[in-house]
Amino acid sequence: MSVLLIEDDIDLAETLIDYLELEGMRCDHAANGVAGLELVERQPPDLVLLDLHLPRLDGLRVCERLREAGRDIPVLMLTARDALDDKLAGFAAGTDDYLIKPFELRELAARIHALARRRSGQSQRLGCADLEMHLGERRVTRAGRPIHLSPTGWRLLEALLRASPNVVSRAALETTLWGEDVPDSNSLKVHLYHLRQAVDVPFEYPLVQTVPGHGVALRPAT
Repeated sequence: MSVLLIEDDIDLAETLIDYLELEGMRCDHAANGVAGLELVERQPPDLVLLDLHLPRLDGLRVCERLREAGRDIPVLMLTARDALDDKLAGFAAGTDDYLIKPFELRELAARIHALARRRSGQSQRLGCADLEMHLGERRVTRAGRPIHLSPTGWRLLEALLRASPNVVSRAALETTLWGEDVPDSNSLKVHLYHLRQAVDVPFEYPLVQTVPGHGVALRPAT
């Protein structure tokens, strides 16, 4: 089992990593929320251990970003707060369970195993016309032919597929891709160009449609 620990307390992180590895789990670590999301994109884990208070992006926002991106990875939130309102905020953000610090390491391992068993083994599928995205397998095809995308291209296509056939504003796409740190005004245009090259150019008809004044939609041209 692979676990991603997002925790800024380095001493605690080292203790948890050592223990989980003794329990037969592979554990990666990120010390802030942004780095944690980047690790999820590069190599999705089986489960995320998520501290509530993190630099750069707190645990609630990390969990929200995971769910907004369609990630069904179980999330176990670690926090020193035990107030009901704090727990409700975590569940509203998409966490699956809470563990209050300090906790027993055996309880942590038991909860990890329980959450991991809840995850569906069935791959998820998004589609539009002859385009298919298999989320569990990280695979995209059109008319049966494989399409290779960059991590950013994957997130862009996934956002468009989830909204299809509706229009997604450029601002919403930029937030999905980069959060509040949009590189520059041309970045989205460049990634849309590469997406069209991969998804549309080799095929009979285009799917990526620009709707002037509104945004972008994924749907066959009418």
